[in-house]
Amino acid sequence: MMTTFRVVLFVIGVLAAANFFVSLLFSWHFGSVLLGLFAADLIACAIFFEKLPKWVRGAILGVYCVPIVFAAFLAGYGNTRRPPSIDCPCCEYVVIVLGAGLRDGEPGGHLARRLDTAAEFLHIHHVPVVVTGGLGAGQAITEAAAMAAYLERAGIAAERILLEDASTSTYENLKFAARILRERERSYSDLLMMPTNDVHVIVTNDFHIFRATRQARALGLPAYGLPAPTPWHSLAPNYLREMAAVVNYWVSTI
Repeated sequence: MMTTFRVVLFVIGVLAAANFFVSLLFSWHFGSVLLGLFAADLIACAIFFEKLPKWVRGAILGVYCVPIVFAAFLAGYGNTRRPPSIDCPCCEYVVIVLGAGLRDGEPGGHLARRLDTAAEFLHIHHVPVVVTGGLGAGQAITEAAAMAAYLERAGIAAERILLEDASTSTYENLKFAARILRERERSYSDLLMMPTNDVHVIVTNDFHIFRATRQARALGLPAYGLPAPTPWHSLAPNYLREMAAVVNYWVSTI
């Protein structure tokens, strides 16, 4: 007969498996694979847990704690580090919206939510915005162009929108956006005969903000995150994928 703990493990495993299959209806990526493996591992552990040596049980529980703590850190960081208020006459916000892929030439899923969040901010703060993303596989329009059109339909004037349309990753989103903004800041500084001190607001999902702001600051952009909502069905796969991406980022910077 299963112990209470094994029942809990089994139920969590079944829920994770259900989340895995639901998430496949919307998208498929490395995080989906990790979620499927995590669900299978939970169910297997629930079935065979009492047959394992005690030290193996302890190791398994310790391993399970890692993604929980990691996800809590990413969620906490992404939802608490908001842009500061600006009270300097030579400072302003500059918004950067990170790409997340198109669906049939239109922003969908995560990207539409990022653009909605950006538009809400831009209606309050009349500042420039950089939309980022190049031409994806099978698409007839760059991600940046589709994002710009989406923001224009949301009421953001075209002259406020800067396009970065050559990137294929988060790092390139930020690297090429930084290049565009430095050119803009130099022109603006020359016009005013004084230095500028822009605060860069990066719009992405909460799980992505830690890595995005770290990469932006490494590129010389003082950056703060503005989180867009994430659908419930994609929380687990996206957090798992982002954990792997953060670890890869840390390893690559050593």
